[in-house]
Amino acid sequence: MDTRAQLERLIRERGEDYAGLSRLIGRNAAYVQQYIKRGIPRRLAEEDRRLLARYFGVPEALLGGPPARPDVAESHVVVPQLDIGASAGPGAFADGERLRSHVAFDAQWLRRLGAGDVRQLSTIRVEGDSMMPTLADGDEILVDRSDVAERLRDGIYVLRMDDALIVKRLSVNPAARTVSICSDNEAYPGWPDCPLSAIDIVGRVVWAGRRIG
Repeated sequence: MDTRAQLERLIRERGEDYAGLSRLIGRNAAYVQQYIKRGIPRRLAEEDRRLLARYFGVPEALLGGPPARPDVAESHVVVPQLDIGASAGPGAFADGERLRSHVAFDAQWLRRLGAGDVRQLSTIRVEGDSMMPTLADGDEILVDRSDVAERLRDGIYVLRMDDALIVKRLSVNPAARTVSICSDNEAYPGWPDCPLSAIDIVGRVVWAGRRIG
């Protein structure tokens, strides 16, 4: 199977789209489709190939690159940085236009962190001080969108409520099948004993980064 067919197979199997992948590598929205359907360009640029291989978690050789050295093969995962905050509108995670950049995380570190499907990781900004001191305004949080209602447990999650994304701490009562939604900042109210069916969970927060100074 040639490189274009391999890439098209990955896109189909993973439920991706041409435009979103084009933006992921910093190209115009039609770039990946033109490469696959029209053969333009003839070969993927080295950096484009590297980013796509890391994003899909496959060796570069599968997309036309040289065989990888064993010590660096699949050593990093490229995660989209989305240009949205914790109060962005509905559907923001699927909105490719909001892609700001991407950041590479060490694959072994992500496994130690307990991240699930690396294809479902994204970073967003925290807005506001409702989760102080745990999370501050402007922090970058890594959200695992594969860790949702089916695995729900106590922790910090991104939720969609009233057409907004919010970051809150959840406390689960499995016997009553309810969840209490809390802010770490005691100045903000919480919502005790919410039915699980009333909560739209986007993903679990598994890591946070902060600028110092």
